[in-house]
Amino acid sequence: MSVLITNGRIVTASDDFVGDIYIEGEKITAIGKHLNVMADETIDATGQLIMPGGIDPHVHLDMPFMGTFSSDSYETGTRAALFGGTTTVIDFILQKQGHSLQAALDEWNGRATGNAVGDYSFHMAVTDFNDKTRPEIKTMVEQHGITSFKTFMAYKGALMIDDRQMTALMQEVRRHGGLVTVHATNGDMIDYLIARHREEGKLSPRYHYLSQPEVTEAEATGRFAAISHYTGCPGYVVHLTCEGALNAVRNATTRNQHVWVETCIQYLLLDASRYGEDFEGAKWVMSPPLREKKDQATLWAGINQGVVNVVATDHCPFRWEQKLLGKDDFSKIPNGHPAIEHRMELLYSEGVRKGRIGLNKYVELTSTNPAKIFGLFPRKGTLSPGSDADIILLDPNRQHTLTATTHHMNVDYSAYEGWQLTGKIQTVLLRGKVAIRDGECKIARGYGQFIRRGRHTGLS
Repeated sequence: MSVLITNGRIVTASDDFVGDIYIEGEKITAIGKHLNVMADETIDATGQLIMPGGIDPHVHLDMPFMGTFSSDSYETGTRAALFGGTTTVIDFILQKQGHSLQAALDEWNGRATGNAVGDYSFHMAVTDFNDKTRPEIKTMVEQHGITSFKTFMAYKGALMIDDRQMTALMQEVRRHGGLVTVHATNGDMIDYLIARHREEGKLSPRYHYLSQPEVTEAEATGRFAAISHYTGCPGYVVHLTCEGALNAVRNATTRNQHVWVETCIQYLLLDASRYGEDFEGAKWVMSPPLREKKDQATLWAGINQGVVNVVATDHCPFRWEQKLLGKDDFSKIPNGHPAIEHRMELLYSEGVRKGRIGLNKYVELTSTNPAKIFGLFPRKGTLSPGSDADIILLDPNRQHTLTATTHHMNVDYSAYEGWQLTGKIQTVLLRGKVAIRDGECKIARGYGQFIRRGRHTGLS
């Protein structure tokens, strides 16, 4: 099967021109102007932007958490991602304490294999690093193509590791060319504040936010950066939200260190005013919580300074009945936010259209940088001969409204209900096959593939 896309504005992290793209099978084979080729299908992209499919390196599909599971499966979650222009996601496997990494991988493969509509890969979250776990790092990298390892500095007794384990893990991961990512918040301090608020009878969703002040993230981010510098292991901070944490990363540059930084679309666009005294604020209970408007300004500046490298989602949806598990106690509200479908359109409308970022930066943040940082490039994350034909066509002028009544995520509310956007994903190709067209999904469950990743090389 061959496809010719004609007359579109082709945008990558470095290029911007009007031209054509020719696809044979799953790969791009030619890019140019007025390509003289015969194709089984021709798509006229006049007036549309042609860009690489989005890569969301931070999602949680079918994840066990706080006594329930995130509500999007590999089928519903990757399909919703495709509707929003994201063709590849990287999910987090969670090792159970006392169990092996292989057992965790087997569990997640059981959920994902044969069920994904879009392509996917895995990070391995290490929650119990010991002498038995150590040799599994090499196995994950060399045999399974899992080259990034997640750590938590919070959630004691379930996911959190201490600094001793963090140091030892980083030393081992560095030996095998991997990358360590981190949920950087001070778990001990947060646990203390949660307990204090509960003792005082302060139980509304607002106290979720007040239990995780900026200092908890800033301190942990600085500590993680210091351990990364000492071990020489590349470090990546997930879902960074605030000025204090970003300044900790900026401080690390004074010792010639680079720490990769991801923020999420919600931290750029939403703020802590969503947390009122009523339970409606549970829709935005996530960790870290939404911050202040000054933090939004810091994150947009960090993007344009090159300090913030990736915009992801931390997509971890829960239906309203699941959120109600915490109706009498904020600490029992499942933490998570649905955004896998809206990241690309939100960032285009609120970022590019409003002059906060340029088109090339947009592609960097949503596709090329995550592909490079996580060992997917140049197979994914760019438009070039030999790359997978993961391509989106976006109408830059089409207006539409976000609402739970039309989105494809398996969640019965929207964190962006009623938002008016300009810029709409029209067509999506995944490995050369039309996946989304005219608001319909054209591929079935099981088309999505697990993607083995290479070792970390940075943005070179």
